[in-house]
Amino acid sequence: MKKEMIKLLLSHNVISEEEAERLDLINDESIEESIKELGFGKTEHITKEKICENLETEERANEILCFRKVFSTNSIAKFLANHSAEEGTVLISEIQTNARGRLGKKWEAPDGGIWMSLILRPNVPPARIGLITLATGVAIAKSIRSLGVDAKIKWPNDVLIHGNKISGVLTEVNATFNEIDWIVVGIGIDSNLKLEDFSEDIRIGTTTLTEELPTKTDENELIAIFLNEFEKVYQLYKNGEIETILKDWRDLSDTIGKYVNITQTGGKITQGYVVGINNVGSLIIERQDGTLEKIISGELRTVE
Repeated sequence: MKKEMIKLLLSHNVISEEEAERLDLINDESIEESIKELGFGKTEHITKEKICENLETEERANEILCFRKVFSTNSIAKFLANHSAEEGTVLISEIQTNARGRLGKKWEAPDGGIWMSLILRPNVPPARIGLITLATGVAIAKSIRSLGVDAKIKWPNDVLIHGNKISGVLTEVNATFNEIDWIVVGIGIDSNLKLEDFSEDIRIGTTTLTEELPTKTDENELIAIFLNEFEKVYQLYKNGEIETILKDWRDLSDTIGKYVNITQTGGKITQGYVVGINNVGSLIIERQDGTLEKIISGELRTVE
């Protein structure tokens, strides 16, 4: 990691509240000790070097930052994005102490999972923002399927195995009406974890690669596989080849064809069969009266 970036993080107290209490004791001369003290030292499982062994493109290796423990990779990524961090910067932490999911949901990120954020600066219309979550879901599902498990995508941001969540995506954006400054895409994959590593309320509807596979997952290799898959779909995204992304998403969908209940922002509830998605990633629902409704965002629950 660049010293300038480390100093920036330290000087703005963005590492964690607990660690920030010690910042007054830190000065530029002791920066290397500061890194170690604040948890930026040697990671135990994940390293840039091992990830890069399996990367097919150098673009994703532009700036890979591996942390032992931070409070939120997305929060740090947003901070760095606002301070001119490069397109393609990847932040990975073995532990997150204050992880969060979509709509402010609780998210646990203990040791043994893959918790990462990507900083993107695509030159695309802001109307295309919603598609990056779907594209990321495609990359995650393909990565997990490469391990021999039947991963599927649940709209808008989850990846499932046998109906249980294995991964999620949190997309955050800074944009105007006319252009995108940055997109931060947060990814969590429950890899080398057991269900008992999570609190009881999180275990319901959750699975892990430990539960699904007979052997331990090489996390560095899986991260590289994901970054390779993401690079392919991201190039399609930037080039406007949206139909290819949507075809992959439909092929991997766990949502299309199901009867669902969707709670939208403001509390509006829509029920009906999912008949597809449109070219900006909105879900198309056929209601009981036969009319169609476009859902831009919401909390989806399958009705058995």
